Amino acid sequence: MSQCFVPMTASREGRPPAIVSEGIDVAGGSAYVADMDFLKSNRTRLAFLFFVGAATTALSAVGCGDDGKGGSGGTGGDGGAGAAGGMGGMGTVGGMGGMGGDGGMGGAGGNGGGMQVCAPGTAEPLPKLKLTELVTGLDRPTYVTGAPGDTSRLFLLEKPGRIRIVNNGNLAQEPFLDISAIVEGQANERGLLGLAFHPDYAQNGRFFVYYTQKANPNGAIAIAEYARGASPDVAVQGSGKVILTIPHPGYSNHNGGMLAFGPDGYLFVGTGDGGGGGDPDDNGQDINAKLGKILRIDVDKYPTPPPGNLPGGDNDIWDWGMRNPWRFSFDRCTGDLYIADVGQNVVEEINVEPVGEGNKNYGWNTMEGTHCFDPAANCDKTGLTLPVTEYIHASGLGDCSVTGGYVYRGSKISALVGTYLYADYCSKRFYTLAWSKGNVIGEGEITADLESTSLSAGITSFGEDTAGELYVIVDNSQGGTPGKLYRIDAE
Repeated sequence: MSQCFVPMTASREGRPPAIVSEGIDVAGGSAYVADMDFLKSNRTRLAFLFFVGAATTALSAVGCGDDGKGGSGGTGGDGGAGAAGGMGGMGTVGGMGGMGGDGGMGGAGGNGGGMQVCAPGTAEPLPKLKLTELVTGLDRPTYVTGAPGDTSRLFLLEKPGRIRIVNNGNLAQEPFLDISAIVEGQANERGLLGLAFHPDYAQNGRFFVYYTQKANPNGAIAIAEYARGASPDVAVQGSGKVILTIPHPGYSNHNGGMLAFGPDGYLFVGTGDGGGGGDPDDNGQDINAKLGKILRIDVDKYPTPPPGNLPGGDNDIWDWGMRNPWRFSFDRCTGDLYIADVGQNVVEEINVEPVGEGNKNYGWNTMEGTHCFDPAANCDKTGLTLPVTEYIHASGLGDCSVTGGYVYRGSKISALVGTYLYADYCSKRFYTLAWSKGNVIGEGEITADLESTSLSAGITSFGEDTAGELYVIVDNSQGGTPGKLYRIDAE
């Protein structure tokens, strides 16, 4: 079984149609034909093989044929298509031979045939895990991620407005980008909050940031594009281009903050409801407002909306009914979207959206998790999508705000593959969720295993590197202990 690592760069033209007291919130602080008989003609057969080969190439890690010869198929993938007169490549175990070129011969299919499999999580006990400290001395760290094609470095955000590089565990002193002059980070939930590298970053050097701005208007959410410099260690400071601004008047909390490119190649943006207890401006259920939403934009054609967004409302909306989706992530193998939405007073929720199935209403502020909120009883749940799991603030444990994580798809902890990890910011409790094809397979808590309650401060964010290994960001403590970066390892 392949622990697949699906590139999040599938052609947008070739993708299938869309099928997709007050709780404390975080920016840190307390706060895929068994019977082949129908293939009667060579033309039909070739067309079919071409379709499967092209689809698998877009969705799996496969070899690609050079002109005149087929490539070697990757595990579970297909051989590449041969050029005219050439021979298609041979698929490996579980793969399908590539299509021969004109006058050529199709390659031999691999043993077993069929598509690659994304391993789901398990209901069995998980392996023993630990948190390995990598970096300390951070100033209100908010997020960490890897860049496409970069296997040695991590890019770490600090709330005041800096992106710093961690190279093989060493924190570079010079920032990759410093936009602190334009970032409003004084309020606890404001600052530099999100970062997403373009899927073709290794070639084009484009990346995007999510921050709250100091002026015009103050506190507004800004999504801006920047460019890598001549040195891979430094961005071009003056290259910033704001592509989207969302006014956020009245309250300084519930700013959202997550950016991620989806498997369709579009940029997904998580916005909070605008702040204040109970969504006083009713943004969550307003499909004409950008706040309290998962937005989906085409960074090459904005403001022209991508196909599949919610009809009848704001052109950027993919999903609505969110309170503060501080952290969401895509399973890099299945493409499913995991959304952790911060609750109001009592309930923290995890929503899982199968790949491509957008246009969902996740309920806020009619619902808080699976519970009626406004009204407090007998609320109308028609058309609402309820979370796949939730947790209630436990008495005496200090729960306050969910921090969404990732489905583990790394190679170092095989028994963890397919399992989603998340945590509570305040209580520092860690949870696991195994979900597949609409069903919860298993859930658990790994707090004691990680000894996470002894961490110096709250769990601000998770991160994922290019190999699928996972990281944890710990905020500065109120006592002055600086922020830290940890990696989740096997004991």
